[in-house]
Amino acid sequence: QVQLVESGGGLVQPGDSLRLSCAVSGFDLAYYTVGWFRQVPGKEREGLACINRGDGTTYYATSVKGRFAISRDHAKMYLQMNNLKPEDTAVYYCAAADSGYGCYYHGINKVEFDKWGQGTQVSVSS
Repeated sequence: QVQLVESGGGLVQPGDSLRLSCAVSGFDLAYYTVGWFRQVPGKEREGLACINRGDGTTYYATSVKGRFAISRDHAKMYLQMNNLKPEDTAVYYCAAADSGYGCYYHGINKVEFDKWGQGTQVSVSS
C-alpha cells in the first residue's frame, strides 16, 4: 500500500525551528522526484521545495529560501525549517512524483506530483 505520512508539526514561536519528516511505504523514494508544499485556508497549495529525481536539482520558493532545507533518503524526506515566521503557519504536505518531473531550477509543477501525504499543521505564534 502506497502511503506518505508527515510528522513533526506543531506550535512554535517566531524564530524557532522545526524538522518535518515524511515516511513513505509501498515504493522506493529514490526513484521519485519529491517535494514539500503548504496550504492555508482559502489559498492555493504552495510549492516550497523539491528535489529532482534525475540530477538532484533543488528548488526553493522565494518565501522560504535561506530558511528551509529539503533532504531525502530511500524511505523518508525531510524539511528543516529555521527562523520560522507567523506567515509560515499552514498545513504542510509532502509529495512524490512518479514521472520524475515537477521540480525545476525555476519552480515546482505540483500537477506532476501524484502521491500526497495527509498533511501536518505548523503554527507559528508568540
